[in-house]
Amino acid sequence: MNSKILSILFILVLLVSACDLSEEPYGFYSEDNFYTTPQDAEASLMYAYNALTFIEYSRGIFYIGELASETCDVKADEAYGSQQLNSWTADATNETLTYFFKYCFIAINRSNAVIDNLVNSDFDASIKNRLLGEAYFLRAYNYFNLVKVFGLVPIQKSMVNSISQTSPNMAQNLDELYDFIIADLKEAESLLDINQKVGRADKVAAQAFLAKVYLTIASSKESGVAKYTDMAIDVTSAYEEAANWAHKVLYDQSQYHIDNDLVHIYDVDAPDGPEHIFIMSMDRSGQNEGNYSKIAMMFHPWVDGVPYYLKNPDNTFTYATNGWEVFQTTTSFFNTFSEVDKRRSDLMVTDVYNVNGEVVGSLGGKFSYPFTRKYVDPEFVGQKSSAKPYLMRFSEVALIYAEAAGPTSDAYEWVNAIRNRAGLGDLDPNLSTEAYRNAVVQERAWELAFEGQRLYDLRRKAMVLDKDQRAAAAGITEDQSAFYPIPQMEVDLNVNVTND
Repeated sequence: MNSKILSILFILVLLVSACDLSEEPYGFYSEDNFYTTPQDAEASLMYAYNALTFIEYSRGIFYIGELASETCDVKADEAYGSQQLNSWTADATNETLTYFFKYCFIAINRSNAVIDNLVNSDFDASIKNRLLGEAYFLRAYNYFNLVKVFGLVPIQKSMVNSISQTSPNMAQNLDELYDFIIADLKEAESLLDINQKVGRADKVAAQAFLAKVYLTIASSKESGVAKYTDMAIDVTSAYEEAANWAHKVLYDQSQYHIDNDLVHIYDVDAPDGPEHIFIMSMDRSGQNEGNYSKIAMMFHPWVDGVPYYLKNPDNTFTYATNGWEVFQTTTSFFNTFSEVDKRRSDLMVTDVYNVNGEVVGSLGGKFSYPFTRKYVDPEFVGQKSSAKPYLMRFSEVALIYAEAAGPTSDAYEWVNAIRNRAGLGDLDPNLSTEAYRNAVVQERAWELAFEGQRLYDLRRKAMVLDKDQRAAAAGITEDQSAFYPIPQMEVDLNVNVTND
């Protein structure tokens, strides 16, 4: 992308995200100054993807999705905003929520730019469809993140061309917002082919997120979650849609499938493994944080400041790095794992070793909490690693299908495949529908632990207060726990935004 285009894009980002919108904007896209070749369009799409790797966005996946759940505590001297999330006292001034909201909309606006400038282009159909499909997917993905965190938000359906477009209207209800998300995902699914590429979305990614979106609607409405109860779609239909889209992923393609090696799923040098339907693109060779990752350091403990080794299931050792102890696994959550569950024995660490294979630190000694090894990079360079957020795994789609379709024989088959891989026996075959679905949600807690998912499962099942005692201690209701308030900065900037 040439310097002129980059300047225009930068001006637009400033327009959308600035704290003061009183100045007259001095640069917008136009037919004369935007991309005219497929290469320009590709660069613009990469610009939209790049918004996901902003530190405040990529870290927000964990700060928001894990800290307000029973899986993690946060270290005592971590930033105040993180403490608010962990204690369920976050309000409209919370910095983490403010940045997350902002970067979701930056990503949306960049996606809108691709869509608006490609729809009527005369590029080769195969190139145009792929670029458009990914842009529709990204717009839907970011709106889905917003609705999971904040509920009703403004809908910006086109790129900003004038000052009047910087104050979009709020969605009237969840029907309007989800209809928009679903339409984008269906459009993406129709335009894209199956084409696994690290950091990019394809047809299967669109199908997987359609399944997740419908499951969120179905279980939220069934559980009586605020605002979802008023949605027009009935629970049974939403579950059927979730099962239908998940079924396409599980049965209609062979590119993606269950990886029977648990540790291999989290091999940072195998981001194109069979599990990874949508994964963020980060690499230790990057020059700036966001291009490379520091995720491991958020979860790992500090053990005398010296890099250590982790013991593998085959008794070999993997080099690891000290960490900042930000996300600290709670003892209560760790104890929910069966002692024979490989997701505990193989993916959680209670001892660390030196180069000679000697224990140099243990739980309760040199560190105070068992930590996940999902983000270990043995080739880390200083603080730079290739650990990536896992945004959609095949195993999650299997559990989406199991929850939405069950309890049926093939639904049991998929949840049991996940359990059996972990070394556990089959799920009780005689569960009621409610008990079965609750069991699958618990399976998700173990399978997707520390991947930024747990809060949203608690919310859609209306069990925040039941599972997280800190929420109950904060004196909030289940309805109040369903969404965070829209950041005050956005309310001040946009007269159409409210926190009703």
